[in-house]
Amino acid sequence: MRGLLFLFGLFLALGLFFLAASFFRIPTLGAARAMLGTVKQERKAAKTWETFLMTVAVRLARGIRMEEYKRSRRVNVLQAAGIAMSPEVFHAYSLVKAGTVLLGVIPCVFLLPLLAPLVVVLAVLVYLKESQKADEKRKAKREEIERELPRLAATIEQELKAGRNVIGMLERYQKNAGPALKGELDILLADMRSSNYEAALTRFEARLNSPMLSDVVRGLIGVLRGDDSAVYFQMLSHDFKQLELQRLKTEAQKIPPKIRVFSFAMLLCFLLTYLAVICYIAVTSLGGMF
Repeated sequence: MRGLLFLFGLFLALGLFFLAASFFRIPTLGAARAMLGTVKQERKAAKTWETFLMTVAVRLARGIRMEEYKRSRRVNVLQAAGIAMSPEVFHAYSLVKAGTVLLGVIPCVFLLPLLAPLVVVLAVLVYLKESQKADEKRKAKREEIERELPRLAATIEQELKAGRNVIGMLERYQKNAGPALKGELDILLADMRSSNYEAALTRFEARLNSPMLSDVVRGLIGVLRGDDSAVYFQMLSHDFKQLELQRLKTEAQKIPPKIRVFSFAMLLCFLLTYLAVICYIAVTSLGGMF
């Protein structure tokens, strides 16, 4: 009897849910996965659990309000990181993911109360990780682009000897640019063709917030205004090369400690090999004596 009542309640709840979903025009799970997959830049299918969290986050984002300045900065960060979300949805997604982990406190309170603080700490860590994901992606992208800026500055220096067409310079360099800078140049060139050149370069600079890129953009704006920027880019190319050499030296200094660990491991293996041989000879000699 209880089994029949349980099944009746289960099917009644499912029926009411489907009726409510049809009445409020809630998209199906497959449709939500398809929409989420179209906005993701990575070529990975959206997971079912991720789709459910995103659906809840979109609903929650309607009640989130941000200051205009903070929102504009967050928009630049999300665009630079390649995350196709509004700031409200991104913040709501972090809260929903952390709140999902926090729900584990409920069974812990009844079964294992000592684990409840650990679940709370884990939820806080998940929130911090999700909220900082855009900044981490932008930082990695900015570092990748800054490695290419010395070559870009040297190319512009040579291009200025033949002409002052900024769009032509960027288009020719884009063909041989790396993936990160090539994507940003796509956005920049499209923005320059549809709006003011200086405004497009300023937005390009604001998206990545890189001091090195700011120097390049400042020089390009000077070219647009008619300044003689050949000497400027010559000095800029020299400074960038010095910064690149300093960066390579810093990375080279980090390599010896890593090698030292493996060298110590190899030395330990050799010592253990000799010790095993000595022990084997000693045991064989003692066995012959007795």
